[in-house]
Amino acid sequence: MKPLTLAEVQALPAVVPLLLAARALGLSRNTAYRLVQRGEFPCRVIRAGETYRVPTVELLVLIGADKENVRGAFGSSA
Repeated sequence: MKPLTLAEVQALPAVVPLLLAARALGLSRNTAYRLVQRGEFPCRVIRAGETYRVPTVELLVLIGADKENVRGAFGSSA
């Protein structure tokens, strides 16, 4: 699975499915779920019933996007 570029991550909605977040980080499906189960996924994971969502702004911070890129993607309150 090809990781996402910074521009592709910035174009994502406010929250994304776990597997899309894993793709942005270059993680496999199995690794992503294993990290979530151990509470070790590298950013916050929101559980909604049987599904997992990850805030995109946290992905941007995690991959080292500078603050201007984060603000540009999510407004000045990010």
